Amino acid sequence: MKSEEEGEKVKRKKEEEEEEEEEEEEEEEEEEEGKGGEREKERKKEEKKKKEKKKKKKKKKKREKEGKEKKKEKKKKEEEREEEEEEEEDEEEKEEREKEGKKKRRRT
Repeated sequence: MKSEEEGEKVKRKKEEEEEEEEEEEEEEEEEEEGKGGEREKERKKEEKKKKEKKKKKKKKKKREKEGKEKKKEKKKKEEEREEEEEEEEDEEEKEEREKEGKKKRRRT
């Protein structure tokens, strides 16, 4: 009987040791996962920052492009306006010359 009891004790002791080892391994795994989780969070945070930066850059580029287009449009309108003014002036000068020409013909 003593040997059976001793065998039981040894068996229980082995089981307890194995359970402790398993628990320790699980704790280590959880810690590693926790670190991995932190790394994952950090990676996601960095990705988010990059996306935001890219988004801002794209927005800025779009604004600049729109600004350039507005400038071009404004310049084009200004040129058209100046051209119209020149044409009007030319037309007025032509009319003046014609009037002067008619006056001269009348005199002679």
